[in-house]
This record gives sequence, C-alpha cells and structure tokens, in this order.
Amino acid sequence: MAAVTGKLEVEVEIKSDAKKYWQNIRDSHTLFPKICADLYKSIEVLEGDGRSAGSIRLVTYADGTPLVTFSKEKAEVFDDEKMAMGYSIIEGELMEYFNKFEAHFTVCSKGKDTEGCLVKWWCDFEKTSHEIPDPCAIQEFTVKNLKEVDEYTLKQA
Repeated sequence: MAAVTGKLEVEVEIKSDAKKYWQNIRDSHTLFPKICADLYKSIEVLEGDGRSAGSIRLVTYADGTPLVTFSKEKAEVFDDEKMAMGYSIIEGELMEYFNKFEAHFTVCSKGKDTEGCLVKWWCDFEKTSHEIPDPCAIQEFTVKNLKEVDEYTLKQA
C-alpha cells in the first residue's frame, strides 16, 4: 500500500511588528503556557535551549484538546535571521495517526510602510492509513495560537 502523504498551508495576517512577534514565537516554550493557557498546560525543554535546531520539547496540551494530551517535538530548523522555525513530532498520540508530521512557519514583514506581518504555516504529513483525515484540527489550533500571540504582542509596551 502506498503511503498517504499530504500538506496543509495557511497564511495568517498579524497586526504586530514582525520582529516583536518573532521574539514571542521564539520564546514559545515559556510564553505559550502563560498566554495560551486554553491550549497549553506546559512546554518543557528536554534537550537543548528550546531556541535552536536539535532542541527537544515536551508539550502538554490543555484539558479538552481533541485527540492529544502531549507531544514531543524536535526543532529541525530555527533561524532568527529568516524568522523561520520547523519541527517534527517524534512522540505522542499524533504518532498513532501519522508516520511523519513536520510543521514549519515563517514570520514575514509586510514592508517598511505597512504595519503588521504575515505568518505562513504549513505541515507535511504521512498518515498511517487512508481512513485518517487530514490534520485540519491541528491547522485550526495553530491559527488560534498565532492570533493569541498577536493579541499578547500588541499589548506589550
């Protein structure tokens, strides 16, 4: 049987300055459980510093999150200059549904005369079977997360 692979993509309009927004994204292991408590219980850095390729994090999701209670992620890409990050899921309930799950995102400035930025998020996946639906719920979770970080960033002085 052939592998069932796919890709989901979304662009999210962010009102915050790109560099300020990226700073909050790069500190996600400390900030997300505080500012997105409806999504995360905790994010614990198990290996590395949480801000560089090779870092491994244990993400514990908030009660009521569908399908998953935790995931272990490995940072594959972490580029401050390009404001880009990529990670793969290496443990957790998602591995029951996917042989491979990799997510990436970049924060892109809209230009000097334009406020805000664009966040591009995409994931590449390989399902364990044809019956598994595409991970649209993960995409929706991510969009909600990105918008909550934007609200927090806008409130910062």
